[in-house]
Amino acid sequence: MVSESPRHTEAQNPASRGLDRMSTLDVVTLMNAEDAGVAAAVRDALPRVAQAAECIARRLRAGGRLIYLGAGTSGRLGVLDAVECGPTFSAPAEQVQGVLAGGIGAMMLSVEGAEDSAEDGAMTLQALDLTARDAVVGIAASGRTPFVLGALAYAREAGAFTAGISCSAPAPLLDVAEIGIAAITGPELIAGSTRLKAGTAQKMVLNMLSTASMIRLGKVHDNLMVDLRVSNTKLALRARRMVAQLGGVSELRAAELLEQTGQTVKPAVLMARCGLDAESARARLAACDGVLRAALELQRERG
Repeated sequence: MVSESPRHTEAQNPASRGLDRMSTLDVVTLMNAEDAGVAAAVRDALPRVAQAAECIARRLRAGGRLIYLGAGTSGRLGVLDAVECGPTFSAPAEQVQGVLAGGIGAMMLSVEGAEDSAEDGAMTLQALDLTARDAVVGIAASGRTPFVLGALAYAREAGAFTAGISCSAPAPLLDVAEIGIAAITGPELIAGSTRLKAGTAQKMVLNMLSTASMIRLGKVHDNLMVDLRVSNTKLALRARRMVAQLGGVSELRAAELLEQTGQTVKPAVLMARCGLDAESARARLAACDGVLRAALELQRERG
């Protein structure tokens, strides 16, 4: 179970004393027991997560960007979530970005000391031409990383929305961010190794922020990723199945419609359900801010 005290990410976990003398089975069993409490730690933060996701969605809807920012494991998790928004939601690369202390090279090789400069954090966002339309999410397990704190302070001055994810409280990150998200996972199995429980908690929160905000933007219909980017055979088959299911047509017809829409699901569904051509389907979607459900309801209203 997650230890409640002490909470600081550098503390030693009493449950893992003598870890090096345990059998391998005992080690992984203990890890599993510790991980079992991570979801509960995140659950305590859900109201703040939801609030942040709503704010992010509003910025994205207005043409802003979502920028994740962190160092080490925290930063790499942000990059990972940002990259996945492309194939899952057809988000342009510039719409959701991951910024890592030390640059993208730090994704593969540790850049020691990159996290220690608050000025570098601010300058990194300045180089991205940050504006008040953007949303910045700072990620730091300890809640004290200077690079992240400097970046969020700069973001607030620029008028951007800011959120901070910390696995320790109290923490400066929770104070500097407009919305502080504290997922208190307690001491790690190996003291200070926040790629473990803290990393898992951060990944869970990032999944929620990106997924919930994209749902609010109409990137999901029912529980289907109707804005996926068709980039391989698996995704092409998934797109065909979605059009067939939502459009009430055969998979053969779905494939024909997708060919006409450049392999985009939502206009293909409108073509199948509403008898529109590709250009008219795209126009109706645009009039409904890209929300398929709204476009289908518009058809019902017109009879």
